Amino acid sequence: MRKKPYLIDGIIGNSKMLVSLTKDGQLQRLFWPHIDFSQHMNRFYTGVHVDGEENETVFMHEDGWKYEQKYEGDTNILTTAAVQEESGFTIRQTDYVVPGKDTFVRNYRIKNISDFSRKVSFVIYSDFTVDDRVRFNTVLFNQEEDCLVHYHREYAFAVGSTFEAAQYQSGLALDASKTNKMNGKEIMNKTDGSVSWNLGMLEPGEEVELPIFIAAGHTVEDAICELREAKHTGAEALYKKTAAYWENYLKQAKQLDIKDSKTRDVYIRSLLAFKLLNDEEKGGFIAGPEVDEDYDYSGGYAYCWGRDAAYIANAVDKAGYHGTVSKFYNATTELQSEDGSWQQRHYIDGKLAPTWGLQIDESGSILWGIHQHYLESGDEQFLQGIWPAVQKGAEFINSFIDPETNLPMPSKDLWEKRDGEHLYSAAAVYGGLAGSAELARKFDRGDLADKWERTAHLIKATIEEKCWNESSDSYLRGLKLAVDQKSYEEAKSAGKLTLVEYNKKGYPTYRVWEDPVVDVSLLGLNVPFNMLPENDQRMMKTAETIERILTSPIVGGIERFPGDVYIGGNPWILTTLWLAQYYVRIGKYEKSREYLKWSVSQANHLGLLPEQIDKKTGEPAWVMPLTWSHAMYVLTVIALEEKGELD
Repeated sequence: MRKKPYLIDGIIGNSKMLVSLTKDGQLQRLFWPHIDFSQHMNRFYTGVHVDGEENETVFMHEDGWKYEQKYEGDTNILTTAAVQEESGFTIRQTDYVVPGKDTFVRNYRIKNISDFSRKVSFVIYSDFTVDDRVRFNTVLFNQEEDCLVHYHREYAFAVGSTFEAAQYQSGLALDASKTNKMNGKEIMNKTDGSVSWNLGMLEPGEEVELPIFIAAGHTVEDAICELREAKHTGAEALYKKTAAYWENYLKQAKQLDIKDSKTRDVYIRSLLAFKLLNDEEKGGFIAGPEVDEDYDYSGGYAYCWGRDAAYIANAVDKAGYHGTVSKFYNATTELQSEDGSWQQRHYIDGKLAPTWGLQIDESGSILWGIHQHYLESGDEQFLQGIWPAVQKGAEFINSFIDPETNLPMPSKDLWEKRDGEHLYSAAAVYGGLAGSAELARKFDRGDLADKWERTAHLIKATIEEKCWNESSDSYLRGLKLAVDQKSYEEAKSAGKLTLVEYNKKGYPTYRVWEDPVVDVSLLGLNVPFNMLPENDQRMMKTAETIERILTSPIVGGIERFPGDVYIGGNPWILTTLWLAQYYVRIGKYEKSREYLKWSVSQANHLGLLPEQIDKKTGEPAWVMPLTWSHAMYVLTVIALEEKGELD
């Protein structure tokens, strides 16, 4: 199976199918029937072959082409224009997934830019590793529908055109696609196949249009039926339907007057990306399109975290899409554990995803987000339905308190790097309890509201009284930080307060009492959880310290914490915009606009925002697009706009 690139450039989809592509127009991954699972694409090569000559097919992704790529206006229709003077061709590839259908359209315009007539064929090499499997796949050519079909168990994909195929081959087809000499093999237990279409004699300057449809289904018959319908409807009608859908989607948003065109473009692209990265059926948001399925550098991204999703949902809410957010939070009730907590992350269909421990800020964030959604939407029906989950969740986080410190007990931090009693986690629990208490009073449950507020106030008081670090002019990152035995012994020898905990089987956890590292997540004490007021002197000093210590010296932007090694320890878009949002709150609008402008400048040629920016080169460093980055962008734009300070 081909190793796919970590960095992709564009995405298209319809909230059920998600497709990622690179700037050369090459199809990298195709997810269906959910945007996170399963992934079915290995290779899909397209190119032109000049017939009657001893030459090979010139594939569009190969060296020698020059590319221009853009979305068609304010849509999720992606066009890649490629020109290769040596071969004498231009190819204009337009990709889109049809709303409400299981159809992916790839429309091609092939132009002869040479000075002589040539007989041309268009060739595809189609290699589907259905369900991400190399074994047990079958490929066949269906004579009746004139299409190639890939299938494995409950997934099938039919690939065809309104043009009649001239040649085909099922299995072991790469060399055949290069020479455009296919053997007519109709079926084989392999992943790949090839088809070519005769475009006829192209005169100099002549252009021909060829639509290719990729239709998905849960059976071979379903996929073929979907393809048949797409061919009958035609690419032009499907294009118009898709363009109209995205136009209507944007009309539903809160309308902002954003004067700067680049700021506006990234804002609109953020709204469009939210829809692609939101599941149509269940309503969950994934952190990003998957780029690291082998966990080479991370634990993967195509999952729904309560942490990311709470920020994303808040941004989507403020942008005006309340129904989307209601669906998401209603879906979280199905994910809630029996004890009232929410596990670290889930697949979009609700199944538990791979995790590495409880992350208490996620439970707090979901409860905080539910309250925020009610404030934004005023939806009483939503509140009535969600209240049992709120009560159950708030009772859990209210009980998850360390009596020794009055902070939430040790769990993973928001970066999933360390175990301890983190101040960010405490702020999220505070926000969850405070929001839940307000909702409790709407149900005449003052007893619960009082109980949860007492715990929230105790958390706040403890942080104010015991967690200030005078030496760094900021709050501590946390207490009871888990370390290895060597670090524990070194800290103990240095006279630092330490402790050892033993579990029921006698295994030790070594801890140091204070974690003094300055971390951008300390902004969470105010943004968004409002535990400490923004004009609190210590909160302001903490923000100043974050900016002083964590500003990336070469390219700008804000890093997460000193010594960060993840993907090189780069500045992140979301961390930079986190500080921008805090500056809005304290009236430093010019500083906030500077960080917003920096973030706009980091968007790629399509207006998509990555997770990180390489601290030396300024190039995107990891995960494109990151949904949380776009959420923080939208929240920053709206925060400035509400103050009349955006422009």
